[in-house]
Amino acid sequence: MVNLKAEIEVLEKEIVEREIEKESFETLLSEKDNRIRDLELRATKSSKQVDFLEPELQTMEEKYSREKDRLGKVFGIAEELDNDLRLAVVEMKSRDDWYVDHMGLFEDLNKAIKIRYEMIERSVEAERQSQHMQRAITDRMEELIESRAAEMTIDEAEALSSAESAEAAVEKEETPEEETSEESSEEEESSEEETVEEETEESSEEEEEPAEPREVKEAASWGDDIDPWKGHEEK
Repeated sequence: MVNLKAEIEVLEKEIVEREIEKESFETLLSEKDNRIRDLELRATKSSKQVDFLEPELQTMEEKYSREKDRLGKVFGIAEELDNDLRLAVVEMKSRDDWYVDHMGLFEDLNKAIKIRYEMIERSVEAERQSQHMQRAITDRMEELIESRAAEMTIDEAEALSSAESAEAAVEKEETPEEETSEESSEEEESSEEETVEEETEESSEEEEEPAEPREVKEAASWGDDIDPWKGHEEK
């Protein structure tokens, strides 16, 4: 009896353990079923999503290919611009270096141009002054020549009148006095000739002298009231 009771107890324990195992297996199976269902649901959902997203994926691929081509063109243009920019920078740097190296030449050229214009202005002004002085000299010479010619005509008229009066006096005098009168008339004629020669020499000297007052009176300005020929006439 004792053995039977022990066996019964052992069998009861085994039954309980197997029930526990059975329940655990059932729970595992139920969990697996649930997981499988979840996976199947997810698979169906993903398949539906794939079917729905496939056209969008195609459009996105087309857009991606177009954008890729555009981006490639943009990168090509950017590379060309970068190369052009680098070349321009190098050329500008070389130009700036050349300009810096030749800065002195440009400055000398500007100075030479300024000096040239100043020399031209000075030469024009000097030519203007010389023309003005030449006109003044010619006017003064003409005045002197006219005054000298007037004086010479007056002297000649006086000499002729004196000669005529002397001849008339000689005719009235006696013959012994004719010789003396002839001698006196000859002396008068010789003196008149000498005076005429002196006057002609003085007029020729005055014609040759305009260069001297130009040198002497060049400091005097022709615009003031001082006559630059006054000192020469006093000489």
